[in-house]
Amino acid sequence: MPSLVILLGCLALTLVLLAQAQRVNDTTFFSQARISGDVSAAEEDYTCSKTKGCALGCCGQLDPKTGLGVCGLGPTFCGEGCVSTCHYKSECDPGWGIEWSNASTCPLNVCCSEFGFCGTTPGFCGGKVVASPECGSGSRTSDAITIGYYEGWNMAQRSCNTMKPSEIPLGYYTHIFYSFALIDPKTFHVADMDAEVGSHYDAVAALKNKQPGLQVWIAIGGWAMNDPGPWRTAFSDMARSTASQDAFFQSLVSFLALHDFDGVDLDWEYPVAEDRGGVPEDFENYVTMISRLRMALNASGKRYGLSITLPASYWYLRGFDLQKIEPHLDFFNVMTYDIHGVWDKTVNSIGPYAFAHTNLTEIQIGLELLWRNNINPARVNLGLGFYGRSFTMKDPNCMSAGCEFTDGAKGGECTGTPGVLSVAEINKIIKNGGKVTYDAAAAVKIVTWDTDQWVSFDDVETLKIKQDYANRRCLGGTMVWAIDLDDGSMINALGSNLNRPKAVVAEDVVGWKWDQGYNPGVAQRRKREEL
Repeated sequence: MPSLVILLGCLALTLVLLAQAQRVNDTTFFSQARISGDVSAAEEDYTCSKTKGCALGCCGQLDPKTGLGVCGLGPTFCGEGCVSTCHYKSECDPGWGIEWSNASTCPLNVCCSEFGFCGTTPGFCGGKVVASPECGSGSRTSDAITIGYYEGWNMAQRSCNTMKPSEIPLGYYTHIFYSFALIDPKTFHVADMDAEVGSHYDAVAALKNKQPGLQVWIAIGGWAMNDPGPWRTAFSDMARSTASQDAFFQSLVSFLALHDFDGVDLDWEYPVAEDRGGVPEDFENYVTMISRLRMALNASGKRYGLSITLPASYWYLRGFDLQKIEPHLDFFNVMTYDIHGVWDKTVNSIGPYAFAHTNLTEIQIGLELLWRNNINPARVNLGLGFYGRSFTMKDPNCMSAGCEFTDGAKGGECTGTPGVLSVAEINKIIKNGGKVTYDAAAAVKIVTWDTDQWVSFDDVETLKIKQDYANRRCLGGTMVWAIDLDDGSMINALGSNLNRPKAVVAEDVVGWKWDQGYNPGVAQRRKREEL
């Protein structure tokens, strides 16, 4: 009969393999040492002794011959006979009792495995599946809303392919979100990102005169607001007290009226996340702040719109109380891009391997987190990237998805940032001989060039696939990052797939001047002449 240690060793090994399977099959949900924060150590060695504790879990009974035990969770490992690190608790309670677990259930209603870990793959959920909304192949639900984010800094920070407010293509976008304003960390008033970004609010809002019915909102926050610096905890600090919230609300309502904005999109992307300036109290404070903000906007006398952005990964989305936030919003904008990038190199659960940043399989997994919480798909907008994430590959003979990279690809001629290229820059690379391949499983295009350069992106073909997916899942709309990264090819493709007429715009709209530029004023004038 096998010894108890062998049995326990098999059990612990199964736990490790389960965690590994989760990371291999579902790279979106970073299960990096959910208890200790040290996945790699837990994978490499799950044994323990009197002098060597567990990197993950409790050290169970020792083998009297070898003096070794194995690491695990629950009463078998952490109860009677536990030798060391006996304080560890599982992430969720699989049935062994809340006294052995940090929580009874998992965030976002994901599955609790038999070993007390939260996840979404079959190893965690068994035969349980998530029912996704289904509207059929003929659905056109997402045609109703097309949001475009406009980078207010593009003219100051790029050497070429810039886009002035007067050059923003009109006709297909129903909403333009001006990015970004910030929150002053001391007064909690709306603040300009810088003088340049703050100088174009009115010019963008004035586009409503060119396209009747167009809405222009201000987007507040963004990923960089949670970088180290004075702004890092501004959202969290503002949400902490009603006095700070009121200061923000009053400033915001005045700001919206001053610049003729029609709504606000809050880009607080990392509530609760300690690595991005969050605190546990953010989970409840965000709900309180959003509900009070809606009341403040309604009390202003104008029907201002309100939305928030959401990450597509479990790791950061678990900081949002989706069910309680939803009733106060017009819609959620889900960032179903940037799923992968150069940052993967430091993530134990992924590593330095190139994957597409708009992988449709992983997008579906991300949206299932919403369906687990009964979010109305009509209040969900699917994010579309008008740019690509790029890598310098380690081996020129291995240039497929999953091959190893060393760093970001060379910065683009105009954007100048390693690891990212605009659609305009990618199309130029293709014109100059870049090799294009189609990754059917991910529904993306991949371009390779200069021996070791690699970028994934969406083009006319894959953009339609994602729009069709949004319609099939009954989503209320799509949103684009970013208007000014386009060269005309993407908005033309997106617009041609919409089952609604292009808005009539003023004939004096400039349009922009790039190779595949789009001038809606000319297009509308020609249409009328043809009639």
